[in-house]
Amino acid sequence: MHVTPEGKTALKIDIDKLSEEELIDLNHRIVERLRFLNQMRAHSQMLDFKIGDRVTFQPDGRPPLVEMLTRYDKKTVTVITENGQHWNVPPALLRKVKVISDSKDTSDAKVVQLRKE
Repeated sequence: MHVTPEGKTALKIDIDKLSEEELIDLNHRIVERLRFLNQMRAHSQMLDFKIGDRVTFQPDGRPPLVEMLTRYDKKTVTVITENGQHWNVPPALLRKVKVISDSKDTSDAKVVQLRKE
């Protein structure tokens, strides 16, 4: 073992002395660990959003899309665009949309006026 520049203890493995079977086992363990770290990172990023949030992202070769977050998956979130398209998007690609409301403008409001009797 030796100490890294960050002060962490690191275990040195001389892979030249490992058998093929040991190398395959080590490879499987490394891949699983990397998958786990990736899932944890995605989960952490998902915590920045909640169901119902308005979000935006830009698919390759397309204009930005504005969507509503509807579901969490293991590595992605499901969003529905304003025109009804469903997308599964990694949370790292999403940005929250700031909703600007003008309380004086009611032209788009879905309000029914009731008469007083």
